[in-house]
This record gives sequence, C-alpha cells and structure tokens, in this order.
Amino acid sequence: MKRFIMVLAALFLSTTVHAAELGDDGLHKATWMRDTFKDLGEDLEEANAEGKRLMILIEQRGCAYCKKMHEEVFVVPQIEEFIQDNFFVVQINMFGDVEVTDFDGTSLPEKEMAKRWGALFTPSIYFLPQQVNDDQTLDQAAVAMMPGAFARGTTFDMLSWVVEKGYETEEPFQKYHARKITERGG
Repeated sequence: MKRFIMVLAALFLSTTVHAAELGDDGLHKATWMRDTFKDLGEDLEEANAEGKRLMILIEQRGCAYCKKMHEEVFVVPQIEEFIQDNFFVVQINMFGDVEVTDFDGTSLPEKEMAKRWGALFTPSIYFLPQQVNDDQTLDQAAVAMMPGAFARGTTFDMLSWVVEKGYETEEPFQKYHARKITERGG
C-alpha cells in the first residue's frame, strides 16, 4: 500500500514539458481536443458513439488560469491519458465568433453562447450526461461544472467522479474528493 501511495504521489508531483501549443486564436490546443462544428447535440452523439463523456472547455486568450491548467495539470500523464480515454472535449472561446448550436437548437457566436450559459470564469469546464433533452441548454444539462483552475488532485478526482457517475449517488463531489485525498494518504 505504501508503494501505491508513493506512485500516486509521484504522478501528481511530476512535471511535463509537453504543454499544449497555442493556436491562431491564442488558446491552448491539446491533442485530446476535438475540432467539431460545435453543434452540441451532434458532439454528444459522437461522444456516446465512442463511449466517452462530452466535456465543454471554455477558455480565453491570455488566461493565466487556462495556461496553468495546460502547463501544470492537463500535462500530468495520468490526467492526460484519463482525458483521452474518457472524454470528448470541445473547446469554446469565451470571446470567439464561431457559431455554436446549443442542445435546444439555439445558434449563437461563442461569445454570446458563453454569456447565455453564465460562464464568468476561464477555464470553465462543463461535463454532460449521455442524454440531454432537446429543450435544455448546456448549463441546464451539465452534471457538473468546474469554474477556474484547480490542482491536479482535484481535477483528477472531478474527472473520475464524472466518469463514475458520482452525481447519481448519495456522495457529493466534495465528500468523494475528501475520501480520495484520504485514500492517497493526504
């Protein structure tokens, strides 16, 4: 057990120099992000067909917290692999002009859609269930949302909690996270 805890600690403390490149829009572009038509209904169908969960990542140019997530959290091999294996990630530019179609059929530029969803922070990460009603918006349908940058352990636990459908259990994320911290030995 002690060896297991040491391995987990090493994973969370390790650093990697393979941060995502910046795209022409000034946003980080990780290999696990999908380039889609930003029709969320279609993206959800594609995620389900691949056996993955849809994750919407709202970011903005020059965001120090987005940079932190891409350079310190998403690059941890365990987290990067977990995202690749379990999530279909669509990036939204908080101030972008690309058309986005919400689950309810409303189409707006990214910047208007981010306002519609009430996204105030970047990064904002929305996690979707496998089924969404066609009268719901992203923020109504999301099973969880992470506003801002979080540490490696918190991020990994949120990703795991979503994949394990913790939102369907009696254990809220905060208790799940506390239990995982204890299991890791602090």
